Amino acid sequence: MKRFIPAFSILCAATFMFGADRTEAQDAAAATPLTSDEVIARSGLPVESVAAVVNDKVITTYDVRQRMMLALTSAGGSIPADALPQLQQQALNELIQEKLKVQETEKYEMTFSDRDYQAELAGMSAQFNLSPTDLITALEAQGISANTLRDQIKAGTLWPELVQGRYRDRVRISEDEIEATMDRMREDVSLDQFLVSELCIPVDDPSKAQQYYQAGLQLIEQMRRGVPFTVIAQQYSACTTAAVGGDVGWVRAGELAPELDRAVKELPVGAVTNPIPSEGAFMILAIRDKREAVVAGEPTFTLAYASAPISMGENAARLAFDKLANSDACGQRALRIDLGADIGYALLENLTLEQIDPRFSDFVDGLGRGDLMPVITADDAYHSAYVCDKDEGLGLPSRETLESRIMQRQLSRISQQYLRDLERQAAIDIRLKTPIDVNG
Repeated sequence: MKRFIPAFSILCAATFMFGADRTEAQDAAAATPLTSDEVIARSGLPVESVAAVVNDKVITTYDVRQRMMLALTSAGGSIPADALPQLQQQALNELIQEKLKVQETEKYEMTFSDRDYQAELAGMSAQFNLSPTDLITALEAQGISANTLRDQIKAGTLWPELVQGRYRDRVRISEDEIEATMDRMREDVSLDQFLVSELCIPVDDPSKAQQYYQAGLQLIEQMRRGVPFTVIAQQYSACTTAAVGGDVGWVRAGELAPELDRAVKELPVGAVTNPIPSEGAFMILAIRDKREAVVAGEPTFTLAYASAPISMGENAARLAFDKLANSDACGQRALRIDLGADIGYALLENLTLEQIDPRFSDFVDGLGRGDLMPVITADDAYHSAYVCDKDEGLGLPSRETLESRIMQRQLSRISQQYLRDLERQAAIDIRLKTPIDVNG
């Protein structure tokens, strides 16, 4: 699973809503961007006091200020004054969630080593074309402690490992589900392909859906003011793609949920959707590029190939080859069923018919996924092959890739529910009451 850092995965939507009784002077002041120093100066946060207690673990106002500054730095160093209450609430929400996640991973005796930290830091630094040392130096120059980033990375690294370890084996993806998705993609293969980024806002309370929608609009407004989609996604998205700036990669028509699929087809390159309700969340999609669909071309085959010596006898060889269909021959791992001591085996990937020995290619031609080639005698050996996958030349992803994508989507939903359950069961005492003076 990709590293999951849902920096502000629960948005306190009420903080986005502002009263109607405002003067023009107040509107002008609220629209003026504030630097990080001004934000902290106006925050009204005590220098050092308890902001919240999560299952006897303390979050201080220092922690909240540090997280606000980290978010500000990611957002380009300034925000509108109206966003100050939102920023403080989101920083506190993020810290509460991280406490819950780390406490849960500690219950399962999971550890986070310095090597883990350095590996994740290196990946994060590379996104900004910086070395890890330069990134830390840049943050410290803004008054942000390296420990603040480390705590965020720790929670974002251990939590998905825990979710995957506990629930991956419980996720069942049927062949029918994969085949239905493949069929939709084949039907729409004549349509464009889309390079998409995503941002997810989970709707924890359906009665507040309109407030979550408004929260999404506020994020879009930040993008209009110049904050990159990748930065917003890294800080605010609850998708597993948050760590890579929301990058989903190239998707084809029919691959996304219908409501999302319709949106990406209608928008031009460079556009961002409004928040779209989908599977218990609001989704915001960015259309980064489009390209024409791949024209159907020469099919390619992925084959689990096996051979046996003539001395074995054709019937014995045939019985051994028949096991290919029920083994893990297509998974590049040790076979779960022993084909026999004298049976040779190889996984041959993405072969065109021209790349297959002419003595065998005629027998492979016409086979589909899951078919077994007849036993062929050549060079004093018996030969056969099981068709693991067949690409009709449409450029469709492999079944393994598609299965992995479906798996990650399901694990993402499980992760959100898991965290909501922890929040309901936890003893959370929020003591931060001092309001922010947005008008200075």
